[in-house]
Amino acid sequence: MKKTLKRMTIGLVSIIVLLFIIGFLFINLSPEFGGKITKEQEIEFATTENYIEGKFVNEKSINMDMSASDMLSLVRKMFNPNSGTRPDKNIEVQKIDSTTIADYNSKTRLIWFGHSTFLVQMNHKNILIDPMFGNVPAPHPLLGNNRFSKELPIQIEKLPKIDVVIISHDHYDHLDYGSIKKLKKKVGNFIVPLGVGSHLEKWGIQNDNIVELNWWEEVVFDDLIFRSTPAQHFSGRGLSDRMKTLWSSWIIESETEKIFFSGDSGYASHFKEIGEKHGPFDFAMIECGQYNELWPDIHMFPEETAQAGVDLKAKKIMPIHWGAFKLSTHSWTDPVERISKKAKELNIRLVTPEIGESIELIENKEISSKWWKGN
Repeated sequence: MKKTLKRMTIGLVSIIVLLFIIGFLFINLSPEFGGKITKEQEIEFATTENYIEGKFVNEKSINMDMSASDMLSLVRKMFNPNSGTRPDKNIEVQKIDSTTIADYNSKTRLIWFGHSTFLVQMNHKNILIDPMFGNVPAPHPLLGNNRFSKELPIQIEKLPKIDVVIISHDHYDHLDYGSIKKLKKKVGNFIVPLGVGSHLEKWGIQNDNIVELNWWEEVVFDDLIFRSTPAQHFSGRGLSDRMKTLWSSWIIESETEKIFFSGDSGYASHFKEIGEKHGPFDFAMIECGQYNELWPDIHMFPEETAQAGVDLKAKKIMPIHWGAFKLSTHSWTDPVERISKKAKELNIRLVTPEIGESIELIENKEISSKWWKGN
């Protein structure tokens, strides 16, 4: 009996050690985890107001701690197959012909790929925002849920030359290794928050093609201004790099138009500050999904998304960060249904396009079909 128990103990310990070794090798050798900031960068970041004791910080203190019971409850809900967190069937997307993008030469338009990914065509330039074209927002397919749609409006290989890629932060559902690997030869410039360039360089992007900005900094690209603005969130791709790179919202501005992109953010006073400094905005893409009472500081509830639109002085708002992935426990349509109700109360013009549908910044054009009810 003692020999059997000893063998079982040795076997269990061996399995644990083997799993630890596999995990260690995966984290340290897999390219999906990206790069690390250097000592020189840490010294440079330390001169900024939002980098304290080796980490970037939000404008106000936030709480991301969860108890063991909260964690167990979350895991149970995440794996509940009857929760409505995914559509009952595949989401059909509007397909885009590559020539209609390459030959586009008209007013500003946007094309949504689901979640937070956009193609913006503005002033004869192609701009990609948070290009996550992968199927699973995780460092390995086994560690996440599949995209709600089996197809994308257009494949990466069929996209034309991209003038600028904007990244809001380094989480997997916004910065995707596979997408960057396929895109990098056709992208002119990457504009990212402080430190995020370390991942891009690790993946073969030349430093000369990367511009890093702190909050309230801007860069001019031909006739467009790209401005980094605050968000209330966090960063990190591995076990030891939380808060090591910055997270941002973004403004894209031409002589006649202003577009706002929230990235990921909890609701706070920075929206009003951005609206007062740089509003009004012709169009605002604001996160509205993957929220939970366990993390109210880092993601907004739909009603807060609508209020953020008011704070920003946006003429039109579009809920984003939904419609593609399951990253929380609410039903997949909860974000758009709740913000639709609140936007009506606040008298805000809400835009809810289908994935792949062209969104033109024409004052009186409405795009507000309830396409999700068919799924």
